[in-house]
Amino acid sequence: MSISKRNLNILITNDDGVKSKGISALIEMMREYGEITVVAPFEAMSGMSAALTIGKPLRLTELKSEEGLKVYACSGTPADCVKMAMNQLFTDKAPDLLVSGINHGSNASIASLYSGTLGAAAEGTVYGIPSIGFSHYSHHRDTDFTAAVHYGKIIIEHYLKNPSRPEVFLNVNFPDTDKDSIKGIKFCHQGKGQWIKEFEERTDPYGFHYYWMTGEFFNLEPENRESDHNLVKEGYISIVPHKIDTTDYGEIERLSGLWSFN
Repeated sequence: MSISKRNLNILITNDDGVKSKGISALIEMMREYGEITVVAPFEAMSGMSAALTIGKPLRLTELKSEEGLKVYACSGTPADCVKMAMNQLFTDKAPDLLVSGINHGSNASIASLYSGTLGAAAEGTVYGIPSIGFSHYSHHRDTDFTAAVHYGKIIIEHYLKNPSRPEVFLNVNFPDTDKDSIKGIKFCHQGKGQWIKEFEERTDPYGFHYYWMTGEFFNLEPENRESDHNLVKEGYISIVPHKIDTTDYGEIERLSGLWSFN
């Protein structure tokens, strides 16, 4: 079933903070599609996945209100932002669409597990909102999002005509290249990789040791042309559909036949 292409109620969030360049680019990208409500963290909340704030108060502050656009900052995580929007701002009717990003840095491969950008998209999907997370390969704060906005609109147009199934959200990753150098858009699977050398040991001015997270990505399938992180590195835009239900049904059947609890 298609979604009406214009006059949508759109919820935008991210994990880089409400003042990031990426979320400004996403607002620009979505302006023509309807009324936009932004609820994003006060500050960067990268690596939060679907974490929630429990045991301390949350604050929601309106930063801007103009025709077609309202912007709020939330003191919590990206998933908190979605919950806050649903419980305080969209009490009568859910948004027609949730878009998260555009993240500064790739969320391909194993990064999708930790991503606050995708944690927000997953939370939107739990609420029954068609949801997409957008990420850009470059971590630079002044990244040029021109190509992402151009191709992002193409993806949105296709999505509105043929959205993903319920309980599925899309993970879109853009390469760090100009518009004319992008080779295409491909659906693919989550790539296999892991982070190594994850902490750098340092010494503070008082002589005490501490650890700073850095890390290097180790590609576990460098020859696989169908994995998201390899496609993005080659100059393609990758799209991976993720499911809320992560159950391995085949493994249920296999282990049930092997394990005996009688």
